[in-house]
Amino acid sequence: MTLLGGSALWIAFLLGVWGAIAGFAGGRTGRPDLQRSARHAVFAMCAALLTAVFSLEWALFHHDFNIEYVAAYTSRNLPTFYTWSALYAGQKGSLLFWATVLTLFGSLAQLLTAGRHRVYLPYVAAVTAVVAAFFVCVMLFAANPFERLPYTPVDGRGLNPQLQNPGMVFHPPMLYLGYISITIPFAFAMAALLSKRLDADWLIAIRKWTLLSWLFLSVGICLGMWWAYVELGWGGYWAWDPVENASLLPWLTMTAFLHSVMIQEKRGMLKKWNLALIIGSWLLSILGTFITRSGVISSVHSFTQSPVGYFFLAFLVLAGAASFTLYAKRLPLLATETRLESMVSREASFFFNNLLLVGIAFSVLFGTLFPILSELVTGAKTTFSTTTFNRVNIPLGLALLVLTGIGPLIAWRRASIPNLKRQFVAPLTGGALALLMLLAGGMRDLWALLAISFGAFVTVTVVQEFWRGVRARHRQYGEALLLALGRLVARNRRRYGGYVVHIGIVMLFVAFSGMAFKTETEATLRPGESVTLKSPYGWTYTFTHLGVSQYDALNRQVTAATVEVRRDGRKIGLLSPEKRQHVDAFNRPTFDPSTEPSIMSMLREDLYGVLGGVVNGTEQAVFRFTINPLVWWVWYGGMVVALGGLLVMWPGGGVPATKRSQAGYAVRLVGQA
Repeated sequence: MTLLGGSALWIAFLLGVWGAIAGFAGGRTGRPDLQRSARHAVFAMCAALLTAVFSLEWALFHHDFNIEYVAAYTSRNLPTFYTWSALYAGQKGSLLFWATVLTLFGSLAQLLTAGRHRVYLPYVAAVTAVVAAFFVCVMLFAANPFERLPYTPVDGRGLNPQLQNPGMVFHPPMLYLGYISITIPFAFAMAALLSKRLDADWLIAIRKWTLLSWLFLSVGICLGMWWAYVELGWGGYWAWDPVENASLLPWLTMTAFLHSVMIQEKRGMLKKWNLALIIGSWLLSILGTFITRSGVISSVHSFTQSPVGYFFLAFLVLAGAASFTLYAKRLPLLATETRLESMVSREASFFFNNLLLVGIAFSVLFGTLFPILSELVTGAKTTFSTTTFNRVNIPLGLALLVLTGIGPLIAWRRASIPNLKRQFVAPLTGGALALLMLLAGGMRDLWALLAISFGAFVTVTVVQEFWRGVRARHRQYGEALLLALGRLVARNRRRYGGYVVHIGIVMLFVAFSGMAFKTETEATLRPGESVTLKSPYGWTYTFTHLGVSQYDALNRQVTAATVEVRRDGRKIGLLSPEKRQHVDAFNRPTFDPSTEPSIMSMLREDLYGVLGGVVNGTEQAVFRFTINPLVWWVWYGGMVVALGGLLVMWPGGGVPATKRSQAGYAVRLVGQA
């Protein structure tokens, strides 16, 4: 299988080189034979890489430990569920996964693109082939997943315990799919620049692809937060880790694009800005890959120091220089068709929205790269703390949240004073009432007060928009309210799906504000001893250590503590935090002991228990107990965001409405019987 897999990589590389040459030449000369050849090269490249994936999976499932990658990431007792995910658990396998999915997406773009956009496809094939060939080149010369060892171990090392979690089976592929799918909009942008067809046509061609990329990134980021929360044991879900930041950066710029593209479609403005956002988003996805794989920045998610980083750095510089050089040459063709008529207009609010999103992206990028920059200047690495990231980005995020509610209330072109008064009365009232209720309830944390009151403002805005649309359909067509709601959404999924996303964002902001009231305590307890912790809601939780048990499970040895939890004296359940020692098939330890927290999740707050260890082999144990308010809303807010994204993407339209007949006089015309 190694021979088949290695041969498939070489074939894919040669096909990628030819596909790039044929695509660029075919697009420039208009020769149909070269255009077909480039298209077929992408298909064949996809087939070759799928063959390589099959070969590696075969080796993983058949425990061919003579292959270095198989020995490093699997073992004989690794559960099948995680043996599959070992494909992308390591650097070499993830590069193969990336290249394969990219050619699959490239093939789908060739097959599914509408006929009126076919003029872009030769260049799209060429760009796809170049990027995929680069990834294959890295595998062939720096990180070959089929590299063999000089000997065959009797067992492999197994998968990192932190990766043996359901979240890590789905989180990396979702992020990879988000990163990879950005290449298709980027390829269309390059095609538009190369062909000089810079009207709104290319935007229509990439609409679904940009939404798909944004949706994958959204789901991937939320799954990553959930994994960090339930697996790492530090009691939170976002720590401004460099690899977390790397996934957030293209999400921010893609979100900016999804808003600014509406201005170009409606008003013919921001052509230069939109192209720059697409190019920048793709470059940020490559930068994220560089950060993950180079090892230049320390992260719990990143791979070790590797020469692969130099390949990505060189590719990033060359691709960025080529893209923006072409962009600069085409700037005279990107003149705007209209000008901004008023600062109080929907397009102005969208533009400010873009500035804030890009501002947040810049601050995150600067903070992420600061260790590298500081080392270049001073010779010592200095990192941004979580506090510094929060101090910069919380105000920007809250301003963005306010604009989320303001944008839908303002008319295009120019808003009138009477219209503004009518539109803003209910949202401002809702936000003010929420603020007064929080103050009356004793809340004094400034950022939490602003987040929740701004969230109320946005929520009332969205409800008002839905209600006005439903009421209009009810009056015009005589539809029942629920039917009117369904048809309203079905006939304008882009608009109302976007509003659902806004509700999900509100839920996330409110949930994030809950961490301002996080409380925790540490205690060393013997069986029967207790410790108490006060909840932000006024309850008193009592944690009583009942005992420690040890047992074997699958591929690990488990030390588990049992803790009884009482709220104001009433028993509500048990926590069972664990320490795990993973072993191979011969019962030999493979990694350092890992921590598995136990979580009791409730609507208002989570109880989070961590077993620090046992004292001298006795049942006396060290614990950390944390109360995390509103964490439940993070996960369900993410689900609502994903639901809104699916609504926007869902194909088709609504059922045509039938106007209600109007009451009136029946007049008999002359000559009628």
